[in-house]
Amino acid sequence: MSKKKILIIGAGGIGSFLIPLLRKVGLYDITAADPDKVEKKNLTYQNFDESHIFEQKVAVMSRKYGIKAHGYKILTEPQIQNYDLVVCCADNLDVRRLLYRSKVKWLDLRAQGRNCAFVTSMADPKMYDTLLAGPEGSFSCQGDSWDGGSQNVHFMQVVAAGMGAQWIQRFFAGDDVGDFKVVNV
Repeated sequence: MSKKKILIIGAGGIGSFLIPLLRKVGLYDITAADPDKVEKKNLTYQNFDESHIFEQKVAVMSRKYGIKAHGYKILTEPQIQNYDLVVCCADNLDVRRLLYRSKVKWLDLRAQGRNCAFVTSMADPKMYDTLLAGPEGSFSCQGDSWDGGSQNVHFMQVVAAGMGAQWIQRFFAGDDVGDFKVVNV
């Protein structure tokens, strides 16, 4: 059985936990794309430690988990073609807009504060305008109210990664999978 090719866009809050989950099962040929470097502020909620500060996130993931790494932004449809599934773990709407308008199979994983969600390319396109609305820019999966301290850190990015890994496993197994799910704790 050949491995399914997966592109994971974003190796931070969600992606840094999703990559090792998928890598463990050995069923996927994983490529991750992210231009960001590990910063000290990432250490409380992303799958990195102090030795990784200033390194590119995808370089760390590649070294730790043996995946392919692209340290650049995903901006065009040709960059997301030729994969069995594209998973958005990025924290901005531009990448999501690209996926939602494309013809590829995709999974959009989101976390912000006490909420997380997934949306798939099988979801009703009538929902897309609502799901793609919001301010431009990049946002932390910790939400706007996070003060940067360990006491108030949220872990919904880990929940999103777990839901995503489960969805991917079931999707490629041919099981009936949902197209949209929201969790609030």
